[in-house]
Amino acid sequence: MSEQAPLAPSGLPPTGLPLAGIKVLEFSHAVMGPSAGMIMADLGATVTKIEPVPDGDRTRNLQGVGISFFPLFSRNKQSLAIDLKSPGSRPAIEALVRQSDILLENFALGTMDRLGLGYDELSALNPGLIYLQLKGFLSGPYEERRALDEIVQMMSGLAYMTGPPGRPLRAGASVIDIMGGMAGVIGVLAALREREASQKGQLVKAALFETAVFAVGQHMVQHAMTGEPLVPMSVPNRAWGIYDTFESSEGKPIFIGVVTDTQWLRFCEVFERPDLLADPRLNSNGGRVNERAWLVGSVAETCKAFSTDELLARCNRAQLAFGPVNKPEDLLDDPHLNENGHLREMNLPGGVKAKTPRLPLEMAGRSFSVRQDPPAIGQHSRQILRNAGLSEGDIDSLFADGHVLETDSEIS
Repeated sequence: MSEQAPLAPSGLPPTGLPLAGIKVLEFSHAVMGPSAGMIMADLGATVTKIEPVPDGDRTRNLQGVGISFFPLFSRNKQSLAIDLKSPGSRPAIEALVRQSDILLENFALGTMDRLGLGYDELSALNPGLIYLQLKGFLSGPYEERRALDEIVQMMSGLAYMTGPPGRPLRAGASVIDIMGGMAGVIGVLAALREREASQKGQLVKAALFETAVFAVGQHMVQHAMTGEPLVPMSVPNRAWGIYDTFESSEGKPIFIGVVTDTQWLRFCEVFERPDLLADPRLNSNGGRVNERAWLVGSVAETCKAFSTDELLARCNRAQLAFGPVNKPEDLLDDPHLNENGHLREMNLPGGVKAKTPRLPLEMAGRSFSVRQDPPAIGQHSRQILRNAGLSEGDIDSLFADGHVLETDSEIS
């Protein structure tokens, strides 16, 4: 049984977590930067999200598929709403930088430098600072270009490999933004390890394009080895004889993979197909691949004879790789995901509660998920500035001059 990380009162640093005691300043919006910050926050770092006044992170107001960006990727964080362009705010920012371990940003190239918050300037204030830049491209001819998740999926060939021939198709989630954020966190963790020896921080970069290229590396190597043009994975060009979606008698699609000869034996026994087992053409995976033209249809007829529950039960009994084709909303009631409360609820405006997935790892039996709801704009501003060592008088002046904003404890 895995153990959830403890819930912590809003604004208090977590204890007993892998990154407890690590302080992160997050200057970011949308998905790539916030996902990197969320991962570190889930692991116990104190992540302070810097938001502009008076409206906060622009991602708060997205609609459509973007409506979930801010609440999901801002869990477990505190919010400081401060005017970065005001000279009066500079002492507060410098105080925060001096006590931080990590700064992450994913703004357009040059933005942080124009604000006086570039790596060279801030590392002079704090030589141990690890500065994470999350951009569209790493160093090279494309470095100054802007990018989006969908753009790099097209550029990298990922969209080509995903869609049907002639119709490149982006993946159905912000996979490159999130993977890019993960790559950035890997770099930060490595930099923390190096800092233990050198006592010095460093500039760490991760980017969308190179992340997408890394994801299609298998196809690049495939082409190098075969010399043949690559075919999208939507085209049945399988490495295994049975690796397809089949329907139950109720029309529920279930993906089934039979990827070894032992699994083929168990499939034929559990699904009561001695005729297939006895067919010498199907004795090996290579033979089954050669006979796919008729074999897939025969297996489809067998699957269609069973209800969804029975089909899933037989796949499980045969120890196959299988899974129903779900919609994301189907996961809200998934028994595996809900075991031990691993789909934890966040509180959102209007009394809405939303289940959210945990970080996809376990450490020493611990799992990592929501401890704090996403913050309101500037919810922790005063406490953050106190912790940075500012006097009450200086803090009051920042509020009075409109350089800093603080709101109530409900997300806004």
